[in-house]
Amino acid sequence: MASRPGALTEWPWSPLGSFKYLLVAPLVIASMHSYVTSEEDEKDLGRLLIVALMLWRIVHSLIWISVSRQRTAKGRKKIVDKPIEFEQVDRERTWDDQIIFNTLLMYLAIMKLPGAARLPLWRPDGAILMALLHAGPVEFLYYWFHRALHHHFLYSRYHSHHHSSIVTEPITSVVHPFAEHIGYTLLFAIPIVTASLCGILSIVSVIAYLTYIDFMNNMGHCNFEIFPKRLFNLFPPLKFLCYTPSFHSLHHTQFRTNYSLFMPIYDYIYGTTDKLSETLYERSLEREEESPDVIHLTHLTTLDSIYQMRLGFPSLSSRPLWSRSPWYLTYFMWPFTLFFSFVLTSALSSRTFVFERNRLRNLTLHSHLLPKFAFHYKSQRHCESINNTIEAAILEADEKGVRVMSLGLMNNREELNGCGEVYVQKHPKLKIRLVDGSSMAAAVVVNSIPKGTREVVFRGNPTKVALAAVFALSQRDVKVVVLREEEHSKLIRSGVVKNMVLATSNYESPTVWLVGDGIEKEEQMKAKEGTLFIPFSQFPPNKLRNDCFYLSTPAMLVPKSAENIDSCENWLGRRVMSAWRVGGIVHALEGWEEHDCGNTCNFFRLHAIWEAALRHDFQPLLLPPSHL
Repeated sequence: MASRPGALTEWPWSPLGSFKYLLVAPLVIASMHSYVTSEEDEKDLGRLLIVALMLWRIVHSLIWISVSRQRTAKGRKKIVDKPIEFEQVDRERTWDDQIIFNTLLMYLAIMKLPGAARLPLWRPDGAILMALLHAGPVEFLYYWFHRALHHHFLYSRYHSHHHSSIVTEPITSVVHPFAEHIGYTLLFAIPIVTASLCGILSIVSVIAYLTYIDFMNNMGHCNFEIFPKRLFNLFPPLKFLCYTPSFHSLHHTQFRTNYSLFMPIYDYIYGTTDKLSETLYERSLEREEESPDVIHLTHLTTLDSIYQMRLGFPSLSSRPLWSRSPWYLTYFMWPFTLFFSFVLTSALSSRTFVFERNRLRNLTLHSHLLPKFAFHYKSQRHCESINNTIEAAILEADEKGVRVMSLGLMNNREELNGCGEVYVQKHPKLKIRLVDGSSMAAAVVVNSIPKGTREVVFRGNPTKVALAAVFALSQRDVKVVVLREEEHSKLIRSGVVKNMVLATSNYESPTVWLVGDGIEKEEQMKAKEGTLFIPFSQFPPNKLRNDCFYLSTPAMLVPKSAENIDSCENWLGRRVMSAWRVGGIVHALEGWEEHDCGNTCNFFRLHAIWEAALRHDFQPLLLPPSHL
């Protein structure tokens, strides 16, 4: 929001939220009906293609944001080092409003503007006229309009909203108040309206012009340099005709320079070119790819989790999984979900890639994605390829000097790789330290149990985390009631004997349950009202009881000093990290030299690991008031 919002700041359809796309539905249906029922010589292909153009513009922007975020995470040719936070993501959530606005105006133009209906597919004279009008009047008028927006009266009421984003992303380019977009629309309409009035407008020229505007806008707001230096060496006048991301980035950091739209010539003419333009451009090109200190290796969970990667849909990844999109958007996006899921798990399945970069004190943290879904880990035929991919990622990180790699979600399953022990045994000379995160997860589970608790119920697969947690509780004289005999036997075989009993048919259920994968509905229904379910697994249990409380899977709040936290980790809330991820970070912060993985667990280190996390300002999640 601008510092002093003026008139027409809000978009007219803001109260509709995600339902704003329904505004174009009647027009789309009418255009389809008209095309199907009209005589052959009356059919209007241009009207039918308006919705296709709208979808293309959305996909085009999403491609840019994905490429930009992935490239920025790697650090190569990066321009600005400052972080992006949730505040910016929330502010830029309305980036698609201008596409809806333009779509509505195009339908209106076809009905009212002379020469806009039943356009030919292509006319070269119309395309040439539009190019000349853009290079001339549009660029010139935009320059002065932009300078006017930096006058304190207009800046405080409108343009300061756009400049709240110091570090720009592609969609930052179109995040403006409604009134400001009206001015931009009038400017960009000059070539289209003129060609239409002259009777030489065509479908291809309209699509090409709007795609050009989107391309240049998105490119100019990337936070990495894209133009090679040899391009300007081969054609020196290009610097007057085409701006670069670093050129426009200076406008967002200096505010009073580099006002031009896409052609910097007017900044050179009127003396508003920033003196650092060429220096920043060359310095950005020289930046090498960043080598992180810690890598967290995760994977996809459900098909919908592709939107949780921080790539593509910033507004979706900034909310916990399963708590965001209205039902109609979910169904609308399903074809794209299937297509993108197929691309990820086929074309990109043989290697991991970085999708997020964070900073914590002097550590650079990367999150890498192994492009497999949770169901792949349950298939025996995929296990070998998954292990090979993880091993290749470990060796590549070791070669680059990464200090710690933590294995998230199912990448550290005992059945898959012995909680990471396979890689340590196969490569005993690894300099990188592997952390399966189980110790940190167990410490979180134990310290999530309300103080004064003397008895808990245990139900779930006795994983490494479960064994460590139960052992720690037994040492604290907390009675552990196990619901199933096979789980009780496995805990006994693992060395946990003290303070552990098998539940009888008439046992009195405690109000604290430790639950893992496989807990069934009937078992949950046996819990008392007000029971606190504390998961020790990677995946949360189904929340079947409205009269009970469910903690998240083991996780902690990140320190306030952590930077570039603008997405949610799967189903966790904002600025919350899974304990498995926290374990790797704490391992690096403490400088521990041993691996923390494998089938064994040093139960007596849980307290030390927990204290280390608190010392580095990680905070436990709050318990329900009734259990404090």
